[in-house]
Amino acid sequence: MEILFVTLYALIAAAVTAHVLLTKSDVRAALAWIAVAWLSPFFGAFLYFVFGINRVSRRALNLAMPERPEEDGEATDARPAVPENIGLLAEASARVTDSPLIAGNAVSVFHGGDEAYPAMLEAVGNAKHSVALASYIFRHDVTGRTFVDALIAAHKRGVAVRVLIDSVGSGYLWSDMLNDLKRGGVPAARFLHTWLPWRMPFLNMRNHKKLLIVDGAVGFTGGLNIGADHSRRLVRKRSEYVDDVQVRVEGPVVRQLLQTFAQDWSFTTDEELTGEAWWPRIMTAGQVFARGIHSGPDADIYKLETILGAALAQARSRVRIVTPYFLPDQRMQFAIAQAGLRGVKVEILIPEHSDHLFMDWAMRAHLRFFEDVPAAVYFTPAPFNHAKLMTVDGEWCLVGSSNWDTRSFRLNFEFDLECYDRALTADIDAVIDRKIAQCRNVDIAALAAAPPAARLRDAAFRLLLPYL
Repeated sequence: MEILFVTLYALIAAAVTAHVLLTKSDVRAALAWIAVAWLSPFFGAFLYFVFGINRVSRRALNLAMPERPEEDGEATDARPAVPENIGLLAEASARVTDSPLIAGNAVSVFHGGDEAYPAMLEAVGNAKHSVALASYIFRHDVTGRTFVDALIAAHKRGVAVRVLIDSVGSGYLWSDMLNDLKRGGVPAARFLHTWLPWRMPFLNMRNHKKLLIVDGAVGFTGGLNIGADHSRRLVRKRSEYVDDVQVRVEGPVVRQLLQTFAQDWSFTTDEELTGEAWWPRIMTAGQVFARGIHSGPDADIYKLETILGAALAQARSRVRIVTPYFLPDQRMQFAIAQAGLRGVKVEILIPEHSDHLFMDWAMRAHLRFFEDVPAAVYFTPAPFNHAKLMTVDGEWCLVGSSNWDTRSFRLNFEFDLECYDRALTADIDAVIDRKIAQCRNVDIAALAAAPPAARLRDAAFRLLLPYL
């Protein structure tokens, strides 16, 4: 019996080792998984089966994109009139995403749910042909019910409505909003939801996108979930408010918002969104050059990281990063340091207190390694700053759903919009300026001098970086 046990353990550990060697590009991760498999008989292999294998990529690679009808007024592979370094960033992003930069768009910035929700609800109320909504969190509160009522009303007047929510973010065991939508006749689904034990590893992969596309021509995206906590009017206390940024997009690039939704919807339900109701001809609406960036633990892995690294590498004067969670890996930390060493002014804004205490601990441990990084780090005071923004040299900006952490870069399905436009970037910079005016500089040396017990606690939670 003992010989059988040892033989079985060795075969399983060897199988894990072979799979790791053939599939893992990160040497440290590969060594860690091999060590776990050999040092923890059977349990280590079980952990690798649950958390180490990416099962999404094979299916995601086979997803067909919807056909593109000829579109009047659409200019693809456009070349914006920007400085040379920003032009190089546009070229790098095109190669990474294999998606065109599209001219002729209008982008408006909304600060918080009190500005964004009325515009989103108005768009749904005016919908004539189709509505697509994806949200990581869809709360069962007054705001969520308002959206449900608007979506059901659109469905009842003949509009094609599809709603996709994340299975973890919006209730895995029970989702009131999903049930309300289905009772109202609206086709709705939960992303990667399953009761099969062998598919439970998908729980660690979340659809973190925030998308609303109406009639295939008007879109909304950013960091805003659907819930009353995003409304200053509706929260009882200032500390309950979640501050965020959302943008309204009009013009040909809206098709890229709908493409990422259609891909996720097809992945979840096997229904293809086709026809003029979803894919109308789109005329130009403004002067903004824009491109959608969809990323995730499938064929799109590392795309966003690569583009952010390129943005840091091409920056010449100033980089500004706003994120609720800041846990970049060593490669991104190195890119930030390199920008600072070139004389680029790097400003990083993170919440003094986020919505998760363990994230605060992990981020403080992470910041201790920024003592020699030439960057200005700011703590934003309450309310909780949930916005995800980046600007470079006043010429380029990024707004979307991605945080600066391993979960967003490697595990979540995300969508961000990059824009090449000086006026729009100035609008985003103005939002950041208002935040900085209320911030305080982070004293990295003071963090490093915290009591030993606090530093040990923070460092321990930092080890969970890939799963936070």
